[in-house]
Amino acid sequence: MIASVRGTVEASGADYVIIVAQGVGYQIFTTSTVATSAVEGSDLHLHTVLIVREDAMTLFGFPSLHERDLFNLITSVSGIGPRLGLAILSHLSIDRLRQAVLNKQPELLTRVPGIGKKSAEKIVFELRDKLRGTAASAPAGDAIEVDADVMEALLTFGYNQSEAQAAIAAIPADTAHEFEERMRAALAYFMR
Repeated sequence: MIASVRGTVEASGADYVIIVAQGVGYQIFTTSTVATSAVEGSDLHLHTVLIVREDAMTLFGFPSLHERDLFNLITSVSGIGPRLGLAILSHLSIDRLRQAVLNKQPELLTRVPGIGKKSAEKIVFELRDKLRGTAASAPAGDAIEVDADVMEALLTFGYNQSEAQAAIAAIPADTAHEFEERMRAALAYFMR
């Protein structure tokens, strides 16, 4: 198994990088964020997963062990292959994905190209217990990202943009920067 690759970026595309390590070029499929930020000639270290199929051996790479482990969890859901798992991590932040699963919000997953309603519900159902145990060890999102998630959830619930902005502005300053806490505080605004 190839657990990680460290080397020089030789080329990159929309969803892959080619890293040269010890004279061997490895094509590693990765999130669009990593692929578009990779600069030719720069050093790059990716934690990898080697997927062996009948007709190919494919490397998927991630900047952190946490992201690689999350990819492995996503692809453990039946019907979710590595390309779809990569698409999910390209379109949703780790924190947003975790909150979508833990808060039973499959509609956030349907925004990923290739994920329909049934697939999203299946991901939420199958990963809920697995992610609950990792929630404490996952990196916390910053206030701006968490508030963006709260805004998105409020819009999904049918509130308009100005109502959602007012609710977020009314969240007390001492509220923790965790989705559930901030969401609860935002919903309390509408109960007044």
